[in-house]
Amino acid sequence: MGSGLDKHELEGSVLDVLLGEEGAADVLIHSRAAGYDILPANGDLTLAEVRLMQLQRREFRLRDALSPLSERYDYILVDCPPSLNMLTVNALVAAQGVVIPVQCEYYALEGLSALLKTIDRIRESSNPKLEIEGLLRTMFDPRNNLANDVSRELTDHFGDHVFRTIIPRNVRLAEAPSYGKPVIHYEKNSTGALAYIALAGEMLRRAEPSIAGRT
Repeated sequence: MGSGLDKHELEGSVLDVLLGEEGAADVLIHSRAAGYDILPANGDLTLAEVRLMQLQRREFRLRDALSPLSERYDYILVDCPPSLNMLTVNALVAAQGVVIPVQCEYYALEGLSALLKTIDRIRESSNPKLEIEGLLRTMFDPRNNLANDVSRELTDHFGDHVFRTIIPRNVRLAEAPSYGKPVIHYEKNSTGALAYIALAGEMLRRAEPSIAGRT
């Protein structure tokens, strides 16, 4: 919805791709509002957990579906649900790297510990090349003492694995999806948009050594 697409009018979705009923290239939609292609989903995706459990190689369904698209794009971003289920496992098996958003609150640290254990298990069983690209502090309010404490704990424990960029709480970030636009098209000079632009730059800089090593 935040990319200017109506999830209620989809002719195909990522659920069809995961079940093998459609190819990923056939379901892709170009978002004019955002300027990128999107493999859309809607509420039907809640059925995926049960239906995937009935299929063979269920944890490899997304990886196999995205493989034909790998030469078409420099980056494919997979947005995961905030829970460790079969959809998340499919994303981790398909991915080369993981960006972990962490809200600077106590329960987020508890969830982070469980996610890191899952990533280790995925490396051992299905995707040995999976790397943690970085931990991203998000919805950050510097006026909150707990947020600052959790932020320091993250940097003390994970060091350079924590992105220097911090995504603040920002009303423009909250408003943008209701207008069907990414925040950089909705209000590019807002603190939220500038933070995401900075994050993109930091991610590209981190990728430069590995890119240079392949050329």
